[in-house]
Amino acid sequence: MEYYLQQLINGISVGSIYALIALGYTMVYGIIKLINFAHGDVFMVGAFMGLFASRFLSAKGLSPVWVFILALLFAMIVCAVLGVVIERTAYKPLRNSTRIAALITAIGVSFLLENGGIFVWGAQPKGFSEILPKHQFNLFGTVQIDSNQILILVVTVILMVVLQYIVHRTKIGKAMRAVSFDQDAALLMGINVNTTISATFAIGSALAGAAGVIFGMTYNSIDPLMGIIPGLKAFVAAVLGGIGIIPGALVGGLLLGVIETAVSSTGFSLWRDGVAFLILILILVFKPSGLFGKNVREKV
Repeated sequence: MEYYLQQLINGISVGSIYALIALGYTMVYGIIKLINFAHGDVFMVGAFMGLFASRFLSAKGLSPVWVFILALLFAMIVCAVLGVVIERTAYKPLRNSTRIAALITAIGVSFLLENGGIFVWGAQPKGFSEILPKHQFNLFGTVQIDSNQILILVVTVILMVVLQYIVHRTKIGKAMRAVSFDQDAALLMGINVNTTISATFAIGSALAGAAGVIFGMTYNSIDPLMGIIPGLKAFVAAVLGGIGIIPGALVGGLLLGVIETAVSSTGFSLWRDGVAFLILILILVFKPSGLFGKNVREKV
């Protein structure tokens, strides 16, 4: 029992990172029905911004807590700006085009960010400095949890609550829900659709930036191609929970992390990635709307 509880804690820690990335996927899809495959590479940019910010702030002699907070905020701001730039330059001109055109553009932007990262930072992995000292806590028996795992879960929950508040209690959040329901009607009601879509990309990209910093702190190594697999798995998490549904992204990410860790703990670590994509296939075959989604009939 203690062994399984330990693996559950590890799975929740991994799943929290997937959940933060998946929130960006699900927000963008919920508004404009676009699967932004460049989102995983925005996550990569956030990790590098967090690395450089933490090195700079540590050299200035700031306390580790302030280094973490400021590096996290810096990465989120840079990624938010990057998300808006990507939306305005790559996706906005294709808003009235076919979905396949937008999808191909998203893949192109992904390759651009990956190869741009290799050109600027090099292809070799870079060590991510330990911002906060890691402490181990014994819960009971052999079950342990470290301070990084607690931090990941706390940051994920806080950002999730803030996001829910923005979507349901603020003016821009109401505009997002209106645009997701009917873009043309929202435009007729005086809502600035372009600004609303840009705000959606900014918030989603900021969450990916936060996930990048947390990923770097957890695994202590980052590289320009690091966003490919976590980005795809976060997409699986979004589909699993119900793409377009914010709580579904959180649950899907946590569930996927737990399943992956369970597979690895049984000695089938080579199947870890395969199981994630097998889940995607099964969900699309048997419940395309996801765990929290509803089947909606569409007139043709």
